[in-house]
Amino acid sequence: MDAEAADGPAGAADTALSCFSFNQDCTSLAIGTKAGYKLFSLSSVDQLDQVHGSEETPDVYIVERLFSSSLVVVVSRTRPRQMNVYHFKKGTEICNYSYSSNILAIRLNRQRLLVCLEESIYIHNIKDMKLLKTILEIPPNPTGLCALSINHSNSYVAYPGSQTTGEIVLYDGHALKTVCTIAAHEGMLAALTFNASGSRLASASEKGTVIRVFSVPEGQKLYEFRRGMKRYVTISSLAFSMDSQFLCASSNTETVHIFKLEPLTSSRPEEPSTWTGYMGKMFMAASNYLPAQVSDMMNQDRAFATGRLHVSGQRNVCTLATIQKLPRLLVASSDGHLYIYNLDPQDGGECVLIKTHGLLGSAVPENEDSDLKPPLPQSYAATVARQGTSPASTVPGFSEDGGALRGEVIPEHEFAAGPVCLDDEEEFPPINLCRGSQKGKTKHS
Repeated sequence: MDAEAADGPAGAADTALSCFSFNQDCTSLAIGTKAGYKLFSLSSVDQLDQVHGSEETPDVYIVERLFSSSLVVVVSRTRPRQMNVYHFKKGTEICNYSYSSNILAIRLNRQRLLVCLEESIYIHNIKDMKLLKTILEIPPNPTGLCALSINHSNSYVAYPGSQTTGEIVLYDGHALKTVCTIAAHEGMLAALTFNASGSRLASASEKGTVIRVFSVPEGQKLYEFRRGMKRYVTISSLAFSMDSQFLCASSNTETVHIFKLEPLTSSRPEEPSTWTGYMGKMFMAASNYLPAQVSDMMNQDRAFATGRLHVSGQRNVCTLATIQKLPRLLVASSDGHLYIYNLDPQDGGECVLIKTHGLLGSAVPENEDSDLKPPLPQSYAATVARQGTSPASTVPGFSEDGGALRGEVIPEHEFAAGPVCLDDEEEFPPINLCRGSQKGKTKHS
């Protein structure tokens, strides 16, 4: 759920917003600029609170925060081969590692920290930042495309397995072994993401017309969605909702697509009770006798909901989150703004833009209709009112704590200087960092 500037880590383009990424449970947004980096809380629609900002490291092009903790990983264009890990509330550097080539992506969960270079991937143990495994001789991966499941009990890793086709290598970052390879697309991969439990993997190719979802670890195709056929686009991000019922996709166009992952049908489906249901069943049966291309077209679903941006040609990152007990679509854009939309999880349709926030400190015209009542309340809000329950309980999986248990303790980290604790007031998840045997800064070449 992140984006880098189009020119890459070694580029010279003078973009104000170099990178932007949502954290693992979509409660925080991190941005990198030429001046440094900033972290924002996503707890409110109307107000975008800055949690932290730093100008000590200039020209940041990667910044990743571990959930809502004080652990943040930063990479700067001034030193593109060096990863710095900080405790930002204490102003302390935990460690830094240097690599043989430019760092293209960082991924992290409660057990693993992943560093992706163009032709290798390094897997660190986040407990002590020690290197556990180096995956060498991977096909050239100039964009640093990779994904790490946030479920620390499996820590699955996905990365391209071919330079010419859309093959995905699924790797177990906990057991440190390859699980399988998935023939996902004919063309090269453009986007990868896991769901929160690590049981689903979504992918898109460079054509950007078809998005597929596979089971993990089996690699079986479960869903196939068509984004559109009118034009090829560049898919910049894919993101599941925390309950895995929805999948959103953003690209360089003005439209963000949201797909609904309907429950998989059983092997013995019930008899259809309507004429349309009967005809649908007949078409499904007929598809078994049609050419593969025609059959695939019949089995593909279009977007359940969409969000419209005011501009196209920007690099965007989308996510689905619960803010103030209602499901929202969030889109961070390279134009320096965060767009927040209401999502109707019952009926879908057009998502309504309710707030725009500037990420670079400039004044942004406020939306006149900026209250928290959905502008189109007759479906979702009315359903909530009828059931007499809170919106959060009506939408399974859009839990405010991201589905994790409060009070869960992260394993201890070895520290260059300590002890320092990350369990600051009202902070989740708590992380304890204590003095370790390492002296000074940690390096790896």
